[in-house]
Amino acid sequence: MERNLKQELEILEKEMLKVDFWSNKDRAQSVIKQIGELKDEIEGKDKYDKGDAIITIFSGAGGLDAEDFSRILFNMYVKFIENKGWDIYLLHKNENEHKGFRNITFEIKGKGVYGKLKNESGVHRLVRISPFNAKKMRHTSFSMVEVIPKFEKKGQVEIDEKDLKIEFSRSSGPGGQNVNKRDTAVRIVHLPTNIATHIDSERSQAQNKEKALEILESKLYKKQEKDRLEMEAGAKISKTTKIEWGNQIRSYVFHPYQMVKDHRSGVEIRDIDKIIKDGELDDLLIEGDIHLQERA
Repeated sequence: MERNLKQELEILEKEMLKVDFWSNKDRAQSVIKQIGELKDEIEGKDKYDKGDAIITIFSGAGGLDAEDFSRILFNMYVKFIENKGWDIYLLHKNENEHKGFRNITFEIKGKGVYGKLKNESGVHRLVRISPFNAKKMRHTSFSMVEVIPKFEKKGQVEIDEKDLKIEFSRSSGPGGQNVNKRDTAVRIVHLPTNIATHIDSERSQAQNKEKALEILESKLYKKQEKDRLEMEAGAKISKTTKIEWGNQIRSYVFHPYQMVKDHRSGVEIRDIDKIIKDGELDDLLIEGDIHLQERA
């Protein structure tokens, strides 16, 4: 069950107002300590929820269709971001010859971005007639969306340099005209967790490395927070979420009928153009903290 931190705080603060509160000194001290911890936890969540976010979309099972689905999701989020008046910055993309994305990472700046979008993290599923299949067969494909908070400063999560593998390559991003001369793109892998970041948007190797480290720290924070919530909920979740059938948080069906359905809230929307093309996601978004549960 999801914890309501503010409700817990309210209950403890009411207990503190009772006239006999200090009659049990040990209990009183315990309540005061809990109140402090809850306030710190609420403040921490609110701080990140009010800030910016970084989204990565990874293509899963489905080949070209999955990579095209990642493109569709990216365009959907871009439209949503434009509707909100937020700003978007491309950090890295791995594009195929059909303009689909094997993966793409972008930063969103605006008030309350992370709190609004953090629960978009998960597997998204597309069902449609494949434009890449000559037989016009119905095809199912999957993409993973990862949303992490943008930290304003380093040092939020402790990272040991010995745990990092850093690789350099030629940039394919807008990093200027020097990509044929210098290896400016940076990929960093955190070896204990195998979490990786790849940045090629900046104009120098040093800038790309700094950005990659910032995003790695945010990813590690997200993992720690997810692990903590799962432990509190007693959830049994595999270490890695497979980008395939049975794990999806949302389905986008183009054929044989048209519907977008969020499997957590049960919300169904029949007007798929409203979602995919117009980016009107508010009815689908889930705000607050949710606990992932293992699917049957």
